[in-house]
Amino acid sequence: MAQHRANSAPTRDPKHDPSHACIEPAPGRARVLLPLPLSGAYTYAVPEGPALAPGDYVVAPLGARELVGVVWDAPAEHETPVPTAKLKPVAGKLDLPPLPAEHRRFVDWVAGYTLAPPGAVLRMTLSSPGALEPPKPVKRVIRPPLPLPEDLNLTPARRRVLSAAEDGFAWTQAELAREAGVGVGVVKGLIGAGVLEEVLLEPRLPPGAPDPHLPGPTLSKAQATAAAALAEKVADGYSATLLDGVTGSGKTEVYFEAVAAALKAGRQVLVLLPEIALSAQWLERFTRRFGARPVEWHSDLKSSERRLAWRAVAEGRARVVVGARSALFLPYPALGLIVVDEEHEGAFKQEDGVIYHARDMAVVRSTLGKFPVVLASATPSLESLVNVEAGKYAELHLPDRHGGALLPAVELIDLRRTPPKRDPDIGVTWLAPPLVTALEETLTDGAQALLYLNRRGYAPLTLCRACGHRFECPDCSAWLVEHRFLGALVCHHCGYSLRPPEQCPACGAEDALTPIGPGVERLAEEVAQRFPAARVALMSSDSIQGPAAAAELVRQVQAHEVDIVIGTQLAAKGHHFPLLTLVGVVDGDLGLKGGDLRAGERTYQLLHQVAGRAGRADRPGRVLIQTYQPDHPVMQALASGERDRFLAVEAELRREAGWPPFGRLAALIVSAPDAGQADAACRQLARAAPRREGLQVLGPAEAPMAVLRGRHRRRFLVKARRELPLQQLLRSWLGSVKLPSAVKPYVDIDPYSFW
Repeated sequence: MAQHRANSAPTRDPKHDPSHACIEPAPGRARVLLPLPLSGAYTYAVPEGPALAPGDYVVAPLGARELVGVVWDAPAEHETPVPTAKLKPVAGKLDLPPLPAEHRRFVDWVAGYTLAPPGAVLRMTLSSPGALEPPKPVKRVIRPPLPLPEDLNLTPARRRVLSAAEDGFAWTQAELAREAGVGVGVVKGLIGAGVLEEVLLEPRLPPGAPDPHLPGPTLSKAQATAAAALAEKVADGYSATLLDGVTGSGKTEVYFEAVAAALKAGRQVLVLLPEIALSAQWLERFTRRFGARPVEWHSDLKSSERRLAWRAVAEGRARVVVGARSALFLPYPALGLIVVDEEHEGAFKQEDGVIYHARDMAVVRSTLGKFPVVLASATPSLESLVNVEAGKYAELHLPDRHGGALLPAVELIDLRRTPPKRDPDIGVTWLAPPLVTALEETLTDGAQALLYLNRRGYAPLTLCRACGHRFECPDCSAWLVEHRFLGALVCHHCGYSLRPPEQCPACGAEDALTPIGPGVERLAEEVAQRFPAARVALMSSDSIQGPAAAAELVRQVQAHEVDIVIGTQLAAKGHHFPLLTLVGVVDGDLGLKGGDLRAGERTYQLLHQVAGRAGRADRPGRVLIQTYQPDHPVMQALASGERDRFLAVEAELRREAGWPPFGRLAALIVSAPDAGQADAACRQLARAAPRREGLQVLGPAEAPMAVLRGRHRRRFLVKARRELPLQQLLRSWLGSVKLPSAVKPYVDIDPYSFW
């Protein structure tokens, strides 16, 4: 379609109605949804030429720009059509498979549920703009099937290159030289001699597709029963199944059988992981089971890798995708199974931009696509357990660890009775005597230990002993965290950093700045002083930069090149270290602080998960939790192993109060450049707040993070009975108030954090 411009403006349909998805557009015109935070699709003229259909990717003008958008559904019948002569024409159509109708309905559904503009949701699908254009050919080197010239000087280096090139693969010059252990000049010399040939090829992902027919490992009776049940569901349309198994029970191998069934049926599979940077062992198990790696999708991919992955998904060549939450919005043409591993994890909640929970949206995506979704966890969320109880989800249970391994014994260290002792050489310490003794015994036995503290850096606060000055971020309501290895005080919310000064900026005192509280770096310092011969490794988002670094650390631990791992919550998930027999939780009470309604549930889940790293092979495991609240229900549940009893009490407390999952909750956050604007906007909103039986509007109040990135934040909390149309009420409320452009309200449906 020839590029063409017109002076007339695009016309936005006044009402975006997702119920009209998949309706053919009127002749000579098309509605195009652009990846911008706009309220709906724009109507464009379609020049003569090939017809456009819903799902086609097109180039459309918007002001002075041209953007790639997607042809959307036709306007509702009651809308007055705009004369075609007043419309700007579409500038071109891209050579891509159309965005499937299921995915377009998914975009509309997510937008309606989260109260986000549909274009903002579409932008998550079009997250790799370079993939929308055909990939540029790249130069590769091959060895043509020709006899070698008689006068060719075959040095040992050249022989190695020719031997490496015999496999028939197309290599870059650097790859072939590296494989042969020679310099690139040797490869160039063989090209000049006509022995190797340079060709132009379309870049693609590495060859190899997962083979569902390869035999898997031998499963236990319980595993085989669960695996067969999941495999059968692949052919039965939509279903949601909670795979509830204790840590080490082999849930991954069980749902791999459902993956195999979907592949045999010619369908694509998506596996969502909460921490893709720590997926090394998962990828290794997948490759061993299916003979090839899946396609990865996460923020650490290079832009070139993202382009290739996006296009492979859109063209149906990516058979299995493993990724972070954003992988849910890739344009799958034949999706037939979604697995959400560690479904309870808070990392599946997107807090910026379009605010959504990937677990819940995965269930929606599978409902629209009429295929099964599997939610796997050793500590399921209360929401999923309530859905099982209500009959919305099926449940499969794996009560035992694979291979006869036993769950570790959990002991509580009462810090009121046995606190850490001040050491004359170390000073302030953080490990209580029973945990120090357990570490000594573990190292003597030649085993490994994990010390867990969910706090990054060296210390969460730095203050002046002379005047009490505390170092705070100038743009956020947060203390600066000392990172001694980086030599900086850092804000974990906006990234602001400051080199620690030699003098207090408030009173000028020298050598008066002191760290308050421990982070993992400070804990590592104590461990190094107590156990100088022990090999120690840090596992936090500061020390692990991407999947490659994670894979190397996992290799080191498995090879017993590490004796003690000191980690944050990244160390709590999914790792299998056979020699790790001791887990020490340094501050078990950390997650219980604050007013989060899920604090108890989250703390239980996290500590249960980290405890599950111990004793996963033939050596028994032991878990020691340091706490000032040994009588807290969470601590008692961990010590006794009575998970179901704890969750039943937690559920009853929430049911009585009408909190989720037995009631609805939404947060309305108001953000403004200064406090006065934020407060004035909140007064307007408070006067217009909806009043209805079964609905409470709490606030406004300062958000716990009252200033974030220089903007002042206030929040309302809306609590409603489940049967009330919460989104409709919120939409009407926001639509009734005209706020200044500098004030930005945003809505968090089903909030998981309250910062």
